[in-house]
Amino acid sequence: MSRKIRIGVIGSGYMGKAHAIAYTAAATVFDLDVELVCEMLCTTTAEGAKADAKRLGFRRSTDDWRVLISDPDVDAINISTPPFTHLEMGLAALDAGKPVFCEKPLAMSAADALSLTERAEETGVPTMVGYNYIKHPSAQLATEIVHSGEIGEVLHFAGTHIEDYFHDADAPANWRVQQRTASRAGALSDVGTHIVNAMLRVAGPVERLVADTDIAYPTRPANDGAALTVENDDQVQFMVRFESGAMGSIHASRVAAGKKMGYSFTVTGTKGSVAFDLEQPGEVHLFSASDDAARSGFKRILTGPEHPDYMNFCLGAAHGFGYNDMIMIEARDFVTAIVEQKPVWPTFRDGYDVDRIVDAVLRSKDEERWVRIDEI
Repeated sequence: MSRKIRIGVIGSGYMGKAHAIAYTAAATVFDLDVELVCEMLCTTTAEGAKADAKRLGFRRSTDDWRVLISDPDVDAINISTPPFTHLEMGLAALDAGKPVFCEKPLAMSAADALSLTERAEETGVPTMVGYNYIKHPSAQLATEIVHSGEIGEVLHFAGTHIEDYFHDADAPANWRVQQRTASRAGALSDVGTHIVNAMLRVAGPVERLVADTDIAYPTRPANDGAALTVENDDQVQFMVRFESGAMGSIHASRVAAGKKMGYSFTVTGTKGSVAFDLEQPGEVHLFSASDDAARSGFKRILTGPEHPDYMNFCLGAAHGFGYNDMIMIEARDFVTAIVEQKPVWPTFRDGYDVDRIVDAVLRSKDEERWVRIDEI
């Protein structure tokens, strides 16, 4: 093993820490044939960056993301910061000729996402967007079942990503509720893009949609105790018509009481249906319409070594598969894209496709009509 890939991560919060763990551990799980080095970490203060770099295993630190991107000893960039930073950081990394992994959503708007996508395709460097949940072995299995034709032609896709982290009306405001930092899309961007990404992956491109959004709590307490206006949606729902002719629906929420990880989808086809729920992550439920009526019903399939990526982590079926494991799969895929110099899904182009759906939802809400995706 002679080649090293030296990673620079921008951000050490929720996602920055998860990616640091993944880059450190990926070589123990996968046969990467390269050495991954956590080279540099960037956070907002020099003191904080130094402390976090020591804690997370990085060799160096900085409080200036431009320094990290331009450093000759940083080979690839991981952007794990809020959405309003993605465009400037992403363009700088691409202009430096460095592969870029960017957390979702790719950008604040489809237009910005397209700018990143076109720049990436001009430079030819590998890119990825952080949609980790669809990497779960159970989600991959459900996707395989659909794509193999086992449940026939797709008739309907129903997807949710609902959580309750803002269900409490007194939960303090943060960057997620402000348009300048999180965009006009709230729950739609923060959790909804995950299930939109799954929808596109599983059921294919969307032709048109009609949507509605809602702000459940118009204000939230700020750090100084004042009431801060909530500027984007707490919940959203929309119907879609796929290019294939199939129908679909999406529900996303950050105020869904009792739901902690309500990422789920059910696909109905002409020969059966398949369902996956990340709150029951070790299971896929499969229904075959050809079963004898006296024995008809959903079959529970427990995820195990026979299913995608599972064996790399564990040899025992139904032993569990965690959040950080999905991030490690992303790290493996990013490294594969770099080493093989070929696109590995989801690329910036795939991230742009998600952001087009987001913009179409917002336009549909504004104009109270069906919106074709090719309008965006």
